[in-house]
Amino acid sequence: MFQTLYNYFWWDRLWLPGNLTWADLEVEDGQVHAKASDLYVIFPFAFLFLILRHLFEMYVATPLAGLLNIKDKVRLKAAPNPMLETFYFASSKHPKQVDIEALSKKCGCTARQVERWFRRRRNQDRPSVLKKFREASWRFTFYLLTFIAGMSVIADKPWFYDLQLVWEGYPIQTLLPSQYWYYVIELSFYWSLLFSVASDVKRKDFTEQIIHHVATIILMTFSWYTNYIRAGTLVMALHDSSDALLESAKMFNYAGWKNMCNNLFIVFSVVFFISRLIIFPFWILHCTVIYPLSLYPPFFGYYFFNFMMIVLQGLHVFWAYFILRMAHKFITGKVVKDERSDHDETDNTEEEEEEVVATAGFSTKNGPLTNGHPVLNNNHRKAD
Repeated sequence: MFQTLYNYFWWDRLWLPGNLTWADLEVEDGQVHAKASDLYVIFPFAFLFLILRHLFEMYVATPLAGLLNIKDKVRLKAAPNPMLETFYFASSKHPKQVDIEALSKKCGCTARQVERWFRRRRNQDRPSVLKKFREASWRFTFYLLTFIAGMSVIADKPWFYDLQLVWEGYPIQTLLPSQYWYYVIELSFYWSLLFSVASDVKRKDFTEQIIHHVATIILMTFSWYTNYIRAGTLVMALHDSSDALLESAKMFNYAGWKNMCNNLFIVFSVVFFISRLIIFPFWILHCTVIYPLSLYPPFFGYYFFNFMMIVLQGLHVFWAYFILRMAHKFITGKVVKDERSDHDETDNTEEEEEEVVATAGFSTKNGPLTNGHPVLNNNHRKAD
């Protein structure tokens, strides 16, 4: 049964056009072609990236944050309360007014105290500025280095300037060592992002980010199997061009360098719109949809690859909407803020900060809520 499924999965008609078979992609006259087994190395490399990231954040990003005076803020902690904690995890982190009133009666405290508890409990789960800075530093470093490496891989190729040459001789195209390592590094990195998604900073577009990572991995892996290597390297370099700018804007934002952050955000926005909404659909997508039809009739691989390309384009449009919202605020005089980020909530009044909560589960031995420090407003204006 396993052998039958294996044969169906690797059926030539799914992956290759016309009358071509896998035998046509065997090594011949010194040529090397992409094989599925070449990608087995990406999983150990993905775990290696996780280790490198940990070391980078500890020994590079953290000292850099210290030089820029980026510190973790002090947050008021929600006092232990099993009943509210159960509701927080089992029902909702944002209870409705009717739930707040019911919980206040069960706990023997006021509705105002319950609201404050949930605000503080939500703040506890939000990532610190230092954590965000370290994550942005790691991604900036990777995207910058891979963009430089990617351009060195494709900038001297004739098909970089004439996209019709992307399909010259397809699918009998020699795999270059530089293309192999470019794919392995990019794929390993995106797998590492999936492995670390539970601990990374979560934003409002968390679901879209997961879809993007999965679509990217599928697209890159499928392009490798079908020998769409040239088109794949173009897509990867195009995406890396704006990602490094975005992460650098985040870093300056977390450091409090607002002018530099806003200037980088403007540059990022311009590069994003040119690369993702102009070059990608009208050059790259046109190259993968139109040009192959002059060489061979459509096959499953052709349809699937371009479907995933359209999914990516849909995500580009989705993020362009957020960028336009931020750009509008910037133009109208409001400081740029991350439309996707989850910001700390502040307690309503100074009186609430100093109020002694005298009910079981909310009070400490001396009366005030745990910690005793005022909540610091973390309404950072984020570029991302």
